[in-house]
Amino acid sequence: MPPERHEGSGAGELPVPMAWMYAEYLADELLRSGDLMEPATLEFRAGRDALALTVFLLDGAVAGALPAARVDELRLLTASGTPWRQWVRARLAAPVAGGTEADLALARSAWRWLEETELLAADLEAIGQLPPWEPDESAEEGLEEEARVWTPAWQLGLPLGHLAVHLY
Repeated sequence: MPPERHEGSGAGELPVPMAWMYAEYLADELLRSGDLMEPATLEFRAGRDALALTVFLLDGAVAGALPAARVDELRLLTASGTPWRQWVRARLAAPVAGGTEADLALARSAWRWLEETELLAADLEAIGQLPPWEPDESAEEGLEEEARVWTPAWQLGLPLGHLAVHLY
């Protein structure tokens, strides 16, 4: 919250992006309470940013505890196979209720990071096609490198955020 001002008109004040900060706080709390990932990792940041974007773009963050209806909305929006990426793009292009230009700038910055950053992750399609025998240690090392691909951060963050919402 911006501090109370008793003098002056307030002209020239810097806007405080409270809606974005609150959405980021909620996302952080959901991920930490789920204990899914170390907070210092890039994967955690991807999950927090994806979840914060979702909370923020649902017409701004809601003050107080996360209502059950909002939790259901978050589950639906972050579920696998949903057009989340298109939804985010469309919402960022339109004005966000309850958000200032400063909020929107931070949301756009988070979206750019999620889209432009790639993280090395397990290739789930390749892992599903492993041979039925157990490889020796030398084969495991080569297999581990082959079964990893560079993935946009949002593709890792979204399922992590979805799982955190389910654990809430």
